[in-house]
Amino acid sequence: MTRAMLDEIRQAPTDEPSRRRLFEVHERSLDQLRDVISPELRMEMDDIFLPLAAEGEAPSESEIRIAQAQLIGWLEGLFHGIQASLVNQQVEAQSQLAEMRTRGALEPGEDTGEHSGTYL
Repeated sequence: MTRAMLDEIRQAPTDEPSRRRLFEVHERSLDQLRDVISPELRMEMDDIFLPLAAEGEAPSESEIRIAQAQLIGWLEGLFHGIQASLVNQQVEAQSQLAEMRTRGALEPGEDTGEHSGTYL
């Protein structure tokens, strides 16, 4: 859905009112992101995302396109980092579970289910 919306925006004509609207959406999106991310990511955002236009001015079409690409690239990097972290946690949990099973099977006094000799 996001990709479709971005494609629509890229193809839409960008007169001054539409550039102002895109600028407002961009600024609101950045503000909302700042409210929910960690302080480290907030500092990174502040370093990367520079103001698009002076107060009351509409940014140029080029500025809008660059800011859009910058935001999408940053978000994709963030999502890839989250995915990598989740995969790493899953692998670590599986490793710990396998280790616990191995240790449990090797402890003395545990019944392994194998019996030798007669039943009685």
